[in-house]
Amino acid sequence: MDDLLSWFSSEHGVLDTAAMGLGDITGHGRGAYALRDIPEGHELFVIPRSLTLSTRTSSLPGLLGKKAWKEYKLDIGWAGLILCMMWEEAQGASSRWSGYLADLPSTFSTPMFWSSEELDELKGTAVVDKIGKDDAERDYREKLMPAAQSRPDLFPSEKLLQYYTLERYHVMGSRILSRSFTVLKWERESGADADAMVVADADTSLGSGMDVDMDANNPVDQDLDGTEDLDSDDEGDSEDPGDVAMVPMADMLNARFESENAKLFYEEHNLKMITTKAIKAGEQIWNTYGDPPNSDLLRRYGHVDYVPLRPPLSGMGNPADVVEVRADLVVAVTQDRGKAVGDAKERVEWWLEVTDDDTFVIQTDCEVPDELISLVLLLMLPAPEWEKAQRKEKLPKPKINVGLLPLIASVIETRLEEYQTTLEADEELLKCPLSVNKRNAVIVRLGEKYILASSLAKLRAMELVLREGGQGKKRKVSSSEDDKEQSKGKKSKS
Repeated sequence: MDDLLSWFSSEHGVLDTAAMGLGDITGHGRGAYALRDIPEGHELFVIPRSLTLSTRTSSLPGLLGKKAWKEYKLDIGWAGLILCMMWEEAQGASSRWSGYLADLPSTFSTPMFWSSEELDELKGTAVVDKIGKDDAERDYREKLMPAAQSRPDLFPSEKLLQYYTLERYHVMGSRILSRSFTVLKWERESGADADAMVVADADTSLGSGMDVDMDANNPVDQDLDGTEDLDSDDEGDSEDPGDVAMVPMADMLNARFESENAKLFYEEHNLKMITTKAIKAGEQIWNTYGDPPNSDLLRRYGHVDYVPLRPPLSGMGNPADVVEVRADLVVAVTQDRGKAVGDAKERVEWWLEVTDDDTFVIQTDCEVPDELISLVLLLMLPAPEWEKAQRKEKLPKPKINVGLLPLIASVIETRLEEYQTTLEADEELLKCPLSVNKRNAVIVRLGEKYILASSLAKLRAMELVLREGGQGKKRKVSSSEDDKEQSKGKKSKS
Protein backbone atom coordinates (compact mmCIF):
# COMPACT_ATOMS: atom_id res chain seq x y z
CA MET A 1 0.00 0.00 0.00
CA ASP A 2 2.97 2.33 0.42
CA ASP A 3 3.02 3.47 -3.21
CA LEU A 4 -0.70 4.24 -3.18
CA LEU A 5 -0.48 6.16 0.08
CA SER A 6 2.53 8.11 -1.15
CA TRP A 7 0.74 9.02 -4.37
CA PHE A 8 -2.45 9.98 -2.51
CA SER A 9 -0.53 12.29 -0.19
CA SER A 10 1.44 13.86 -3.06
CA GLU A 11 -1.85 14.76 -4.78
CA HIS A 12 -3.11 16.55 -1.65
CA GLY A 13 -5.29 13.75 -0.37
CA VAL A 14 -5.45 13.63 3.43
CA LEU A 15 -5.74 10.34 5.36
CA ASP A 16 -5.99 9.96 9.13
CA THR A 17 -3.31 7.30 9.42
CA ALA A 18 -3.76 7.11 13.18
CA ALA A 19 -7.39 6.04 12.79
CA MET A 20 -7.58 4.02 9.55
CA GLY A 21 -5.34 1.30 8.21
CA LEU A 22 -5.34 -0.43 4.81
CA GLY A 23 -4.42 -4.01 4.07
CA ASP A 24 -5.55 -7.55 3.38
CA ILE A 25 -8.52 -8.71 5.44
CA THR A 26 -9.23 -12.42 5.68
CA GLY A 27 -12.16 -13.33 3.48
CA HIS A 28 -12.57 -9.84 2.07
CA GLY A 29 -9.40 -9.08 0.12
CA ARG A 30 -8.05 -5.59 0.61
CA GLY A 31 -9.96 -3.21 2.78
CA ALA A 32 -9.88 -0.60 5.53
CA TYR A 33 -9.95 -1.19 9.28
CA ALA A 34 -9.91 0.87 12.45
CA LEU A 35 -6.52 1.25 14.14
CA ARG A 36 -8.18 2.65 17.26
CA ASP A 37 -11.69 3.28 18.53
CA ILE A 38 -13.24 5.80 16.15
CA PRO A 39 -16.27 7.88 17.15
CA GLU A 40 -19.26 8.59 14.93
CA GLY A 41 -18.80 11.65 12.72
CA HIS A 42 -15.03 11.23 12.42
CA GLU A 43 -13.33 12.34 9.20
CA LEU A 44 -11.30 9.41 7.89
CA PHE A 45 -9.92 10.99 4.72
CA VAL A 46 -10.36 13.91 2.34
CA ILE A 47 -10.14 13.71 -1.45
CA PRO A 48 -9.88 16.81 -3.67
CA ARG A 49 -12.66 16.76 -6.25
CA SER A 50 -10.08 17.26 -8.96
CA LEU A 51 -8.45 13.96 -7.93
CA THR A 52 -11.52 11.97 -8.93
CA LEU A 53 -11.16 10.46 -12.39
CA SER A 54 -14.08 11.11 -14.74
CA THR A 55 -14.82 12.53 -18.16
CA ARG A 56 -14.90 15.93 -16.45
CA THR A 57 -11.47 15.74 -14.85
CA SER A 58 -9.50 13.89 -17.54
CA SER A 59 -8.02 16.17 -20.20
CA LEU A 60 -8.78 13.71 -23.01
CA PRO A 61 -12.33 14.90 -23.85
CA GLY A 62 -11.03 18.43 -24.30
CA LEU A 63 -8.13 17.27 -26.45
CA LEU A 64 -10.39 15.16 -28.65
CA GLY A 65 -12.90 18.00 -28.89
CA LYS A 66 -16.56 18.31 -28.02
CA LYS A 67 -17.74 17.66 -31.56
CA ALA A 68 -15.75 14.45 -31.97
CA TRP A 69 -16.68 13.30 -28.47
CA LYS A 70 -20.34 13.45 -29.39
CA GLU A 71 -19.81 12.19 -32.93
CA TYR A 72 -18.36 8.93 -31.60
CA LYS A 73 -21.10 8.81 -28.94
CA LEU A 74 -18.58 8.84 -26.12
CA ASP A 75 -21.01 11.03 -24.18
CA ILE A 76 -23.40 8.09 -23.80
CA GLY A 77 -22.79 5.26 -21.35
CA TRP A 78 -19.37 4.29 -20.05
CA ALA A 79 -17.34 4.18 -23.28
CA GLY A 80 -16.08 7.72 -22.72
CA LEU A 81 -14.87 7.10 -19.17
CA ILE A 82 -13.29 3.80 -20.19
CA LEU A 83 -11.40 5.55 -22.99
CA CYS A 84 -10.25 8.24 -20.54
CA MET A 85 -8.94 5.59 -18.16
CA MET A 86 -7.14 3.74 -20.95
CA TRP A 87 -5.63 6.98 -22.20
CA GLU A 88 -4.48 8.06 -18.74
CA GLU A 89 -2.90 4.64 -18.23
CA ALA A 90 -1.11 4.98 -21.57
CA GLN A 91 0.42 8.29 -20.44
CA GLY A 92 2.42 6.50 -17.76
CA ALA A 93 4.04 8.66 -15.12
CA SER A 94 2.90 11.85 -16.86
CA SER A 95 -0.71 11.09 -15.91
CA ARG A 96 -1.89 12.54 -12.65
CA TRP A 97 -3.58 9.21 -11.86
CA SER A 98 -0.63 6.92 -12.66
CA GLY A 99 -0.12 5.97 -9.00
CA TYR A 100 -3.82 5.23 -8.61
CA LEU A 101 -4.31 3.26 -11.84
CA ALA A 102 -1.26 1.13 -11.09
CA ASP A 103 -2.87 0.03 -7.82
CA LEU A 104 -6.25 -0.97 -9.28
CA PRO A 105 -6.97 -4.67 -9.84
CA SER A 106 -6.56 -6.15 -13.31
CA THR A 107 -8.18 -9.51 -12.58
CA PHE A 108 -11.79 -10.01 -11.54
CA SER A 109 -14.02 -12.84 -10.36
CA THR A 110 -17.15 -11.37 -11.93
CA PRO A 111 -19.15 -13.46 -14.45
CA MET A 112 -17.86 -11.22 -17.26
CA PHE A 113 -14.66 -13.28 -17.01
CA TRP A 114 -16.17 -16.72 -16.31
CA SER A 115 -15.85 -19.69 -18.64
CA SER A 116 -18.92 -21.02 -20.43
CA GLU A 117 -18.95 -23.97 -18.02
CA GLU A 118 -18.99 -21.63 -15.03
CA LEU A 119 -21.74 -19.52 -16.58
CA ASP A 120 -23.86 -22.66 -16.93
CA GLU A 121 -23.99 -22.73 -13.13
CA LEU A 122 -25.95 -19.47 -13.26
CA LYS A 123 -28.64 -20.77 -15.60
CA GLY A 124 -32.05 -19.68 -14.36
CA THR A 125 -30.74 -16.75 -12.31
CA ALA A 126 -31.04 -13.05 -13.08
CA VAL A 127 -27.29 -12.77 -13.71
CA VAL A 128 -26.59 -14.15 -17.17
CA ASP A 129 -28.82 -11.83 -19.19
CA LYS A 130 -27.40 -8.79 -17.39
CA ILE A 131 -23.68 -9.37 -17.89
CA GLY A 132 -23.80 -7.24 -21.03
CA LYS A 133 -20.62 -8.57 -22.61
CA ASP A 134 -21.95 -8.35 -26.17
CA ASP A 135 -23.15 -4.75 -25.69
CA ALA A 136 -19.83 -3.76 -24.15
CA GLU A 137 -17.86 -5.23 -27.03
CA ARG A 138 -20.13 -3.48 -29.52
CA ASP A 139 -19.30 -0.16 -27.88
CA TYR A 140 -15.61 -1.04 -28.09
CA ARG A 141 -15.83 -1.70 -31.83
CA GLU A 142 -18.24 1.07 -32.78
CA LYS A 143 -17.30 3.90 -30.40
CA LEU A 144 -13.94 3.54 -28.74
CA MET A 145 -11.73 2.16 -31.50
CA PRO A 146 -13.02 4.49 -34.26
CA ALA A 147 -12.37 7.45 -31.95
CA ALA A 148 -8.86 6.23 -31.10
CA GLN A 149 -7.96 5.47 -34.73
CA SER A 150 -9.13 8.93 -35.82
CA ARG A 151 -6.42 10.67 -33.77
CA PRO A 152 -3.02 8.99 -34.06
CA ASP A 153 -1.52 12.05 -32.38
CA LEU A 154 -3.43 11.16 -29.19
CA PHE A 155 -3.42 7.39 -29.69
CA PRO A 156 -0.11 6.38 -31.34
CA SER A 157 -0.36 3.14 -33.29
CA GLU A 158 2.38 1.51 -31.21
CA LYS A 159 0.24 1.96 -28.09
CA LEU A 160 -3.04 0.68 -29.52
CA LEU A 161 -2.05 -2.98 -29.13
CA GLN A 162 -0.83 -2.43 -25.58
CA TYR A 163 -3.28 -0.08 -23.90
CA TYR A 164 -6.42 -0.14 -26.07
CA THR A 165 -7.15 -3.84 -26.49
CA LEU A 166 -10.53 -5.47 -25.89
CA GLU A 167 -9.06 -7.14 -22.82
CA ARG A 168 -8.05 -3.79 -21.31
CA TYR A 169 -11.46 -2.42 -22.23
CA HIS A 170 -13.15 -5.13 -20.16
CA VAL A 171 -10.72 -4.53 -17.29
CA MET A 172 -11.47 -0.80 -17.21
CA GLY A 173 -15.20 -1.43 -17.49
CA SER A 174 -15.02 -3.86 -14.58
CA ARG A 175 -13.10 -1.31 -12.52
CA ILE A 176 -15.92 1.18 -13.09
CA LEU A 177 -18.63 -1.38 -12.39
CA SER A 178 -17.10 -2.46 -9.11
CA ARG A 179 -15.49 0.71 -7.75
CA SER A 180 -17.05 3.88 -9.18
CA PHE A 181 -19.12 6.49 -7.38
CA THR A 182 -21.58 8.99 -8.74
CA VAL A 183 -20.25 12.46 -7.95
CA LEU A 184 -22.68 15.19 -8.97
CA LYS A 185 -21.61 18.65 -9.97
CA TRP A 186 -21.74 21.07 -7.07
CA GLU A 187 -25.00 22.92 -6.63
CA ARG A 188 -24.86 26.47 -5.37
CA GLU A 189 -28.36 27.70 -4.73
CA SER A 190 -29.08 31.31 -3.88
CA GLY A 191 -28.47 31.78 -0.19
CA ALA A 192 -27.23 28.21 0.25
CA ASP A 193 -24.37 27.47 2.60
CA ALA A 194 -21.34 26.94 0.36
CA ASP A 195 -19.72 24.77 3.03
CA ALA A 196 -22.66 22.39 3.42
CA MET A 197 -22.04 18.72 2.76
CA VAL A 198 -24.29 16.27 0.96
CA VAL A 199 -24.06 12.51 0.70
CA ALA A 200 -22.34 11.28 -2.43
CA ASP A 201 -24.83 9.50 -4.63
CA ALA A 202 -24.46 6.42 -6.80
CA ASP A 203 -26.10 5.75 -10.12
CA THR A 204 -27.23 2.13 -9.90
CA SER A 205 -29.03 2.23 -13.23
CA LEU A 206 -25.66 2.75 -14.88
CA GLY A 207 -24.15 0.16 -12.60
CA SER A 208 -22.05 2.56 -10.59
CA GLY A 209 -20.28 0.82 -7.76
CA MET A 210 -20.86 2.47 -4.41
CA ASP A 211 -24.54 2.92 -3.69
CA VAL A 212 -25.31 5.46 -0.98
CA ASP A 213 -28.19 7.71 -0.07
CA MET A 214 -29.55 10.13 -2.65
CA ASP A 215 -29.59 13.82 -1.89
CA ALA A 216 -32.19 15.79 -3.84
CA ASN A 217 -29.87 18.51 -5.10
CA ASN A 218 -29.76 19.84 -8.64
CA PRO A 219 -26.17 20.33 -9.83
CA VAL A 220 -25.13 23.61 -11.37
CA ASP A 221 -23.84 23.56 -14.93
CA GLN A 222 -20.14 23.92 -14.31
CA ASP A 223 -17.01 21.83 -14.72
CA LEU A 224 -14.21 21.39 -12.24
CA ASP A 225 -11.48 22.51 -14.60
CA GLY A 226 -13.33 25.20 -16.51
CA THR A 227 -13.41 23.22 -19.77
CA GLU A 228 -16.48 23.12 -21.96
CA ASP A 229 -19.33 20.84 -20.92
CA LEU A 230 -18.93 17.52 -22.70
CA ASP A 231 -21.87 15.73 -21.09
CA SER A 232 -24.62 14.18 -23.16
CA ASP A 233 -27.55 16.35 -24.12
CA ASP A 234 -29.47 13.40 -25.58
CA GLU A 235 -33.07 13.77 -24.46
CA GLY A 236 -33.28 10.00 -24.06
CA ASP A 237 -30.52 9.97 -21.46
CA SER A 238 -31.87 10.64 -17.99
CA GLU A 239 -28.49 9.87 -16.44
CA ASP A 240 -25.33 11.88 -16.91
CA PRO A 241 -22.28 9.67 -17.58
CA GLY A 242 -20.14 12.61 -16.51
CA ASP A 243 -21.31 12.02 -12.94
CA VAL A 244 -19.68 8.57 -12.82
CA ALA A 245 -16.23 8.88 -11.28
CA MET A 246 -13.40 6.79 -9.92
CA VAL A 247 -12.67 8.01 -6.41
CA PRO A 248 -9.22 7.07 -5.07
CA MET A 249 -9.09 5.83 -1.47
CA ALA A 250 -12.88 5.76 -1.14
CA ASP A 251 -12.97 2.64 -3.32
CA MET A 252 -10.74 0.79 -0.86
CA LEU A 253 -13.64 0.22 1.54
CA ASN A 254 -15.52 -3.06 1.30
CA ALA A 255 -19.25 -3.51 1.83
CA ARG A 256 -21.54 -6.07 3.44
CA PHE A 257 -25.31 -6.26 3.92
CA GLU A 258 -26.45 -3.59 6.41
CA SER A 259 -22.91 -3.19 7.80
CA GLU A 260 -22.18 0.35 6.60
CA ASN A 261 -20.41 2.51 9.18
CA ALA A 262 -18.94 5.20 6.91
CA LYS A 263 -20.22 7.27 4.00
CA LEU A 264 -18.72 9.52 1.38
CA PHE A 265 -19.91 13.12 1.58
CA TYR A 266 -18.98 15.89 -0.77
CA GLU A 267 -18.46 19.60 -0.55
CA GLU A 268 -17.73 22.13 -3.27
CA HIS A 269 -14.03 21.29 -3.53
CA ASN A 270 -13.55 18.07 -1.55
CA LEU A 271 -15.04 14.67 -0.87
CA LYS A 272 -14.87 13.32 2.67
CA MET A 273 -15.31 9.83 4.11
CA ILE A 274 -17.00 10.22 7.49
CA THR A 275 -17.98 7.55 9.99
CA THR A 276 -21.73 7.14 10.52
CA LYS A 277 -21.31 4.90 13.57
CA ALA A 278 -18.71 4.37 16.25
CA ILE A 279 -16.14 1.77 15.16
CA LYS A 280 -14.08 -0.36 17.54
CA ALA A 281 -10.33 -0.86 17.05
CA GLY A 282 -9.71 -3.77 14.71
CA GLU A 283 -13.16 -3.66 13.12
CA GLN A 284 -13.51 -3.30 9.37
CA ILE A 285 -14.66 0.04 7.99
CA TRP A 286 -17.59 -0.60 5.66
CA ASN A 287 -19.09 1.56 2.96
CA THR A 288 -22.34 0.47 1.30
CA TYR A 289 -23.39 -0.84 -2.09
CA GLY A 290 -27.02 -0.13 -1.24
CA ASP A 291 -27.65 -3.75 -0.17
CA PRO A 292 -28.40 -5.25 -3.61
CA PRO A 293 -29.34 -8.92 -4.13
CA ASN A 294 -26.64 -11.53 -4.55
CA SER A 295 -27.29 -11.67 -8.30
CA ASP A 296 -26.18 -8.03 -8.58
CA LEU A 297 -23.35 -8.38 -6.06
CA LEU A 298 -21.89 -11.24 -8.06
CA ARG A 299 -22.33 -9.49 -11.41
CA ARG A 300 -20.79 -6.22 -10.27
CA TYR A 301 -18.27 -7.17 -7.61
CA GLY A 302 -17.64 -10.91 -7.89
CA HIS A 303 -18.78 -11.80 -4.37
CA VAL A 304 -22.00 -12.58 -2.51
CA ASP A 305 -23.41 -11.91 0.95
CA TYR A 306 -24.07 -14.94 3.13
CA VAL A 307 -25.73 -13.84 6.35
CA PRO A 308 -28.78 -15.01 8.35
CA LEU A 309 -32.07 -14.66 6.46
CA ARG A 310 -35.24 -13.17 7.88
CA PRO A 311 -38.75 -14.61 8.15
CA PRO A 312 -40.54 -15.97 6.23
CA LEU A 313 -37.19 -17.39 5.06
CA SER A 314 -34.67 -19.19 7.24
CA GLY A 315 -31.07 -20.26 6.92
CA MET A 316 -28.27 -18.30 5.28
CA GLY A 317 -28.19 -16.07 2.22
CA ASN A 318 -28.86 -12.44 1.33
CA PRO A 319 -31.95 -10.79 2.90
CA ALA A 320 -32.09 -8.46 -0.12
CA ASP A 321 -32.36 -11.26 -2.70
CA VAL A 322 -35.06 -11.11 -5.37
CA VAL A 323 -36.38 -13.39 -8.10
CA GLU A 324 -37.33 -12.08 -11.52
CA VAL A 325 -40.26 -13.67 -13.36
CA ARG A 326 -40.54 -12.77 -17.03
CA ALA A 327 -43.89 -11.72 -18.44
CA ASP A 328 -43.51 -14.11 -21.36
CA LEU A 329 -43.31 -17.01 -18.91
CA VAL A 330 -46.55 -15.84 -17.26
CA VAL A 331 -48.23 -15.65 -20.67
CA ALA A 332 -46.96 -19.10 -21.70
CA VAL A 333 -48.22 -20.78 -18.52
CA THR A 334 -51.61 -19.09 -18.77
CA GLN A 335 -51.95 -20.30 -22.36
CA ASP A 336 -50.66 -23.80 -21.64
CA ARG A 337 -53.25 -24.23 -18.87
CA GLY A 338 -56.00 -23.20 -21.27
CA LYS A 339 -56.88 -20.10 -19.27
CA ALA A 340 -56.05 -17.39 -21.80
CA VAL A 341 -59.01 -15.86 -23.65
CA GLY A 342 -58.87 -14.30 -27.11
CA ASP A 343 -55.71 -12.95 -28.74
CA ALA A 344 -52.99 -13.08 -26.07
CA LYS A 345 -50.54 -11.20 -28.27
CA GLU A 346 -52.92 -8.26 -28.60
CA ARG A 347 -53.49 -8.14 -24.87
CA VAL A 348 -49.79 -8.37 -24.06
CA GLU A 349 -48.96 -5.54 -26.46
CA TRP A 350 -51.61 -3.39 -24.81
CA TRP A 351 -50.26 -4.34 -21.38
CA LEU A 352 -46.76 -3.26 -22.35
CA GLU A 353 -48.03 0.04 -23.73
CA VAL A 354 -49.87 0.77 -20.48
CA THR A 355 -47.36 -0.54 -17.92
CA ASP A 356 -44.02 -1.21 -19.67
CA ASP A 357 -43.63 -4.14 -17.22
CA ASP A 358 -42.05 -7.18 -18.85
CA THR A 359 -40.53 -8.57 -15.65
CA PHE A 360 -42.01 -9.09 -12.19
CA VAL A 361 -39.92 -9.13 -9.02
CA ILE A 362 -40.60 -11.35 -6.00
CA GLN A 363 -38.75 -10.22 -2.88
CA THR A 364 -37.91 -12.03 0.34
CA ASP A 365 -41.39 -11.39 1.72
CA CYS A 366 -42.33 -14.05 -0.86
CA GLU A 367 -45.47 -12.22 -1.97
CA VAL A 368 -46.57 -12.60 -5.57
CA PRO A 369 -46.42 -9.13 -7.19
CA ASP A 370 -49.76 -7.46 -7.83
CA GLU A 371 -48.63 -6.69 -11.38
CA LEU A 372 -48.17 -10.39 -12.14
CA ILE A 373 -51.67 -11.17 -10.88
CA SER A 374 -53.08 -8.29 -12.91
CA LEU A 375 -51.49 -9.62 -16.11
CA VAL A 376 -52.92 -13.09 -15.57
CA LEU A 377 -56.37 -11.62 -14.98
CA LEU A 378 -56.03 -9.51 -18.12
CA LEU A 379 -55.25 -12.61 -20.19
CA MET A 380 -58.34 -14.33 -18.74
CA LEU A 381 -60.83 -11.49 -19.21
CA PRO A 382 -63.94 -12.34 -21.23
CA ALA A 383 -64.18 -10.39 -24.48
CA PRO A 384 -66.67 -7.75 -23.17
CA GLU A 385 -64.49 -7.07 -20.10
CA TRP A 386 -61.38 -6.89 -22.28
CA GLU A 387 -63.00 -4.30 -24.52
CA LYS A 388 -64.10 -2.33 -21.45
CA ALA A 389 -60.55 -2.40 -20.04
CA GLN A 390 -59.22 -1.02 -23.31
CA ARG A 391 -61.76 1.78 -23.45
CA LYS A 392 -61.08 2.86 -19.89
CA GLU A 393 -57.34 2.07 -20.06
CA LYS A 394 -57.78 0.37 -16.73
CA LEU A 395 -56.02 -2.84 -15.66
CA PRO A 396 -57.77 -5.59 -13.70
CA LYS A 397 -57.51 -5.20 -9.94
CA PRO A 398 -54.85 -7.58 -8.57
CA LYS A 399 -57.16 -9.84 -6.59
CA ILE A 400 -57.20 -13.59 -6.79
CA ASN A 401 -59.80 -16.20 -6.01
CA VAL A 402 -59.48 -19.84 -5.11
CA GLY A 403 -59.72 -20.90 -8.73
CA LEU A 404 -56.86 -18.61 -9.77
CA LEU A 405 -54.39 -19.80 -7.12
CA PRO A 406 -53.38 -23.04 -8.94
CA LEU A 407 -52.54 -21.04 -12.06
CA ILE A 408 -50.33 -18.59 -10.15
CA ALA A 409 -48.70 -21.58 -8.44
CA SER A 410 -48.00 -23.08 -11.87
CA VAL A 411 -46.18 -19.89 -12.84
CA ILE A 412 -43.93 -20.24 -9.78
CA GLU A 413 -43.37 -23.96 -10.41
CA THR A 414 -42.43 -23.29 -14.02
CA ARG A 415 -40.01 -20.57 -12.91
CA LEU A 416 -38.36 -23.07 -10.54
CA GLU A 417 -37.91 -25.52 -13.41
CA GLU A 418 -35.63 -23.04 -15.19
CA TYR A 419 -32.78 -23.96 -12.83
CA GLN A 420 -30.67 -27.00 -13.65
CA THR A 421 -30.65 -28.25 -10.06
CA THR A 422 -33.15 -28.57 -7.24
CA LEU A 423 -33.15 -26.62 -4.01
CA GLU A 424 -32.22 -29.74 -2.06
CA ALA A 425 -29.34 -30.55 -4.42
CA ASP A 426 -27.90 -27.06 -3.98
CA GLU A 427 -28.08 -27.31 -0.21
CA GLU A 428 -26.05 -30.53 -0.43
CA LEU A 429 -23.56 -28.91 -2.82
CA LEU A 430 -22.75 -26.19 -0.29
CA LYS A 431 -21.58 -28.89 2.11
CA CYS A 432 -18.89 -29.94 -0.40
CA PRO A 433 -15.58 -28.28 -1.36
CA LEU A 434 -16.29 -25.98 -4.32
CA SER A 435 -14.40 -23.44 -6.38
CA VAL A 436 -15.11 -19.84 -5.39
CA ASN A 437 -17.07 -19.16 -8.58
CA LYS A 438 -19.19 -22.30 -8.30
CA ARG A 439 -19.91 -21.68 -4.63
CA ASN A 440 -21.03 -18.13 -5.42
CA ALA A 441 -23.24 -19.40 -8.24
CA VAL A 442 -24.86 -21.97 -5.96
CA ILE A 443 -25.53 -19.32 -3.29
CA VAL A 444 -27.13 -17.01 -5.87
CA ARG A 445 -29.47 -19.62 -7.31
CA LEU A 446 -30.24 -21.13 -3.91
CA GLY A 447 -31.31 -17.72 -2.61
CA GLU A 448 -33.70 -17.34 -5.51
CA LYS A 449 -35.06 -20.86 -5.01
CA TYR A 450 -35.77 -20.17 -1.34
CA ILE A 451 -37.96 -17.24 -2.37
CA LEU A 452 -39.81 -19.23 -5.03
CA ALA A 453 -40.33 -22.23 -2.76
CA SER A 454 -41.68 -20.05 0.04
CA SER A 455 -43.93 -18.17 -2.38
CA LEU A 456 -45.30 -21.48 -3.63
CA ALA A 457 -45.92 -22.68 -0.08
CA LYS A 458 -47.82 -19.47 0.68
CA LEU A 459 -50.02 -19.90 -2.38
CA ARG A 460 -50.84 -23.49 -1.50
CA ALA A 461 -51.61 -22.58 2.09
CA MET A 462 -53.85 -19.76 0.89
CA GLU A 463 -55.70 -22.13 -1.43
CA LEU A 464 -56.22 -24.63 1.38
CA VAL A 465 -57.59 -21.97 3.71
CA LEU A 466 -59.97 -20.65 1.09
CA ARG A 467 -61.23 -24.07 0.07
CA GLU A 468 -61.79 -25.18 3.65
CA GLY A 469 -62.97 -21.87 5.08
CA GLY A 470 -65.21 -20.95 2.16
CA GLN A 471 -66.76 -24.41 1.56
CA GLY A 472 -65.59 -24.19 -2.03
CA LYS A 473 -67.04 -20.72 -2.61
CA LYS A 474 -64.85 -18.21 -4.40
CA ARG A 475 -63.52 -15.60 -2.02
CA LYS A 476 -61.41 -12.72 -3.25
CA VAL A 477 -58.23 -12.15 -1.27
CA SER A 478 -55.20 -9.99 -1.71
CA SER A 479 -51.91 -11.74 -2.45
CA SER A 480 -50.33 -9.67 0.33
CA GLU A 481 -52.92 -10.63 2.98
CA ASP A 482 -51.26 -11.57 6.23
CA ASP A 483 -51.51 -15.02 7.76
CA LYS A 484 -53.87 -13.93 10.50
CA GLU A 485 -56.43 -12.59 8.05
CA GLN A 486 -56.04 -15.68 5.90
CA SER A 487 -56.75 -18.01 8.80
CA LYS A 488 -59.95 -16.12 9.57
CA GLY A 489 -60.97 -16.05 5.93
CA LYS A 490 -61.38 -12.28 5.96
CA LYS A 491 -61.88 -10.44 2.73
CA SER A 492 -59.08 -8.11 1.80
CA LYS A 493 -59.70 -4.41 2.18
CA SER A 494 -57.53 -3.63 -0.84
